[in-house]
Amino acid sequence: MGKFVISTRKNGEFQFNLKADNGQVILASEGYTAKASAMNGIESVKTNAVHDANYERKKSDAGHSFNLLAANDQVVGTSQVYTSTTARDKGIESVRTNAPTAGLMEV
Repeated sequence: MGKFVISTRKNGEFQFNLKADNGQVILASEGYTAKASAMNGIESVKTNAVHDANYERKKSDAGHSFNLLAANDQVVGTSQVYTSTTARDKGIESVRTNAPTAGLMEV
């Protein structure tokens, strides 16, 4: 089972990462000024991760990536950069599988 890990950045902002069973970060959030906002972001990921239409698939010179969008089209999480569309799509499937039931850990 995956887990959301909340941490505090050096600038005092809160962020979360969704980690797969193997500990790999599969989705990262923006910085939030309040912990409650980061918690709301986690709930948004849990809600929106199951819907394929909420994934914005991207390609750049660096590789392939995706954003997870909320119902209002705001980005709630960003992936790492993958070397292929197949790897990116596996990352999306991992978020879709792990996010809805992921636990929570604070560091």
